[in-house]
Amino acid sequence: MHILIDNKSGAPIYDQICSEIKGQIISGALREHDMLPSIRGLAKDLGISFITTKRAYDELERAGFIYTVQGKGCFVAPKNTELIREENLKKIESHIDEIIRLAAISALSREDILEMVRFATEDAT
Repeated sequence: MHILIDNKSGAPIYDQICSEIKGQIISGALREHDMLPSIRGLAKDLGISFITTKRAYDELERAGFIYTVQGKGCFVAPKNTELIREENLKKIESHIDEIIRLAAISALSREDILEMVRFATEDAT
């Protein structure tokens, strides 16, 4: 498993770890019941605090992306399609916010944006 940490990012490191692992689970790079690196091992590999890594794993477990087996480690939870759908909806909403911001700067109308979406979805289907 490969995780990139951006020290220049304003996002906390534990949040970056969560995002990276969530992304790999959603994309299928990490599959159901795959074992994750140990908390200490990942902390050592990334050169960060054990506490930071533990917080990331705790967040992922609370969100339902991973589960812990005492004495064995952390594993990718079975895919919860509703959870994945919700994560994707959040991403889409974020992209829509950015589209609206850029459209306002470019003086595009609602009709212009909808026409762009219609054109893009014609090619996708």
